[in-house]
Amino acid sequence: MAVPEASQFPTLRTPAGGIPADAPAWNRQQPSAMPHYRYRSAHDRVPLPLTDRTWPSRRLLQAPLWVPVDLRDGNQALAEPMDTERKRRMFDLMVAMGYKEIEVGYPSASQTDFDFVRHLAESGAVPDDVTISVFTAARNDLIDRTLASIEGLAHTVVHLYTATAPTWRNVVLGRSASEVHRLILDAATYLMRRAEERPQDDIRFEFSPEVFNLTEPDFVLEVCNSVTELWEASPDRPVIHNLPATVEIATPNVYADQIEYMDRHLARRDAVILSVHPHNDRGTGVACAELAVLAGAQRVEGCLFGNGERTGNVDLVTLALNLYAQGVNPMVDFSDIDVVREVVEDCTRLPVHPRHPYGGELVHTAFSGTHQDAIAKGLAHHGRQAAEKGVAAGEAPWEVPYLPIDPSDIGRTYEEVIRINSQSGKGGMAHLLLTHYGLDLPRAMRPDFSGAVQKSADATGQELSHKDLWELFRTTYIAPGQDGPATLVSWSTTETGPGEHRLTCVLNADGLERQYEGRGNGPLSALADALAGAGIVVDILGYTEHATATGPGSPAAAYAECLVNGRTCWGAGMDTSILAASVQAVMAAVNRALRA
Repeated sequence: MAVPEASQFPTLRTPAGGIPADAPAWNRQQPSAMPHYRYRSAHDRVPLPLTDRTWPSRRLLQAPLWVPVDLRDGNQALAEPMDTERKRRMFDLMVAMGYKEIEVGYPSASQTDFDFVRHLAESGAVPDDVTISVFTAARNDLIDRTLASIEGLAHTVVHLYTATAPTWRNVVLGRSASEVHRLILDAATYLMRRAEERPQDDIRFEFSPEVFNLTEPDFVLEVCNSVTELWEASPDRPVIHNLPATVEIATPNVYADQIEYMDRHLARRDAVILSVHPHNDRGTGVACAELAVLAGAQRVEGCLFGNGERTGNVDLVTLALNLYAQGVNPMVDFSDIDVVREVVEDCTRLPVHPRHPYGGELVHTAFSGTHQDAIAKGLAHHGRQAAEKGVAAGEAPWEVPYLPIDPSDIGRTYEEVIRINSQSGKGGMAHLLLTHYGLDLPRAMRPDFSGAVQKSADATGQELSHKDLWELFRTTYIAPGQDGPATLVSWSTTETGPGEHRLTCVLNADGLERQYEGRGNGPLSALADALAGAGIVVDILGYTEHATATGPGSPAAAYAECLVNGRTCWGAGMDTSILAASVQAVMAAVNRALRA
């Protein structure tokens, strides 16, 4: 293949300078012409006061409170926002999965959102132990509309937000820091007074300083503490302070430092639920959320499979199952992840990527030969370990190479684990034949079959199903025993004495039928002797047999490696009679050699 000339890609302008003077000899990268100097690091944009961080030495030992925001934040990011029917289907899914607080809409932003909240209030769809969260900007008329939407709901959280970061204050709001603080307190006061008019309703409050991660920490602290005091937070009626990485701007450790700083300095800490809402602009939203929980966050807002504006919200599926893979109860149910994925795809009209962690169609699939071999051995070892412990395989400790969790725990089958294409190896092929057809190929035979699979996959460029694999095995190794240059029309064997066998047969060779007789210390050696009489010299190098299933009448499989007229070939046979299967295997090897 020709090496492309740089002139073939005229818009790409790297390199744009020499190798940096301090670069090691093994790094030959040269500067790009892209204007990186236009951007400032997070360290230059916001003070980061924490220096004695403690979060790196902590462990994740329990799940935070998960709050899916698919029906609000995720929905507003859709090209085709959900209608009431689709929202209701996703809401019901979340309830079934075990979520206990669900943000369902921005009722002052659209009639559709308002109508859906009213639908929940009037339909009896909300269980008594589920809290409904609704979102509103800090404006009195929007707060009124929001409170009107939740009338009749038993437990609600009204989520008040205002952007607080300098760029947003200056460019979007056109207000100073003190003016923004006043705006927030006025709206928080109005919300509280209106809620007090409905003492029969359980209405709690949440505040988000939007773009928290780009806001001066002391300013956020001042605002949050004043809101905590205003709302008269107490341990039995805590407020939620949600600190979003509205636009992800730094490595996850920076966000963790910001969260730990707030965790240490928030007033009435036992009366505050510290929440986070990471986005995924840098592709590290999951890491931001995990480190934020280490740093003191107790609540995480996100979306199933990470839907959301730009690159999306943090993915609640990955977060929960990451905990599960560490032996921590995720507190939500993903035991049928394909159902979860199908509902989310249907409601959002967005596909889940095949390689999406845990939920994608291919995440448990190995095509690589070395991976397949390790997984096949791991699954066999797991089965033996479970049997030794006297427990079901689904209850035994899980340690299988390349599979962080047991696919069956999330409703997947092992059929999806090992799949065959041109990159696959002999271990994976053998695993599939054993799993689906009870064929335990001898190790010495596997490279030979691997070559046949490789040739077939290369010719088609497509994946082979387990059915394709069986058909290829059958036509390659079993069928030649019944159809080839030399076929047995009939045969019989008798034991003439201890260790002495005689085989008589009618052999069709080159279109002529003749009778032959052979003797040997076993039926197969007697068959080889009979074939020698027909001018076919056979030396049986290896032979294996086994039952393919339990119980009487189950077929037996036999495999024979034979040196035939100087050429080595494998053959296989299947029959309810082990002897018949073994004779078929030898004849299949003979015919494969004669055809070669």
